[in-house]
Amino acid sequence: MKYGVVAFPSKKLQDIANGYRKRYDPHYALITPHMTVKGVFEADDKEIEQVAVAIREVANKHKPFELNVSKVSTFAPITNTIFFKVTPNEDILALHKDLNEDFFGVTPEFSFVPHITIAQKLTSGEHDDIIGQIKMVGVDHTEIIDRIHLLYQLEDGSWTVYETFRLDEEN
Repeated sequence: MKYGVVAFPSKKLQDIANGYRKRYDPHYALITPHMTVKGVFEADDKEIEQVAVAIREVANKHKPFELNVSKVSTFAPITNTIFFKVTPNEDILALHKDLNEDFFGVTPEFSFVPHITIAQKLTSGEHDDIIGQIKMVGVDHTEIIDRIHLLYQLEDGSWTVYETFRLDEEN
């Protein structure tokens, strides 16, 4: 089964992202807007129990973090994906590192760019038409994230929460 670890932003930011995703993201109905902290990996029923224990240990070592989104960006020309860029900070980077180095699953293929996808799988023409408009509208949002979520993929391709982990306020 496929799994991943994400942080869900507040409903306010999800609503802003979904305003774009409804039109520009074919995965709109499959997953809520999120910031991935550990990409997709596979595990069986026994392994996922060990993974959940390990994620709980990581979550207990990390405090809630600030999620600051202040610009729209793109991965073009590599992919025609448009996203809200999350300003990297020590807390986000440390959490990502702990969930990806010497942890279950594969080492990430790409360097970590914290973001919330708002458009993907666009043709080059579609991408070029909308990127300027979305950048002009912009985004400016800050909030505190106090939990991360282990998700799993259902047979229909949608993702749902397997377990939620609170980040430790005491750290």
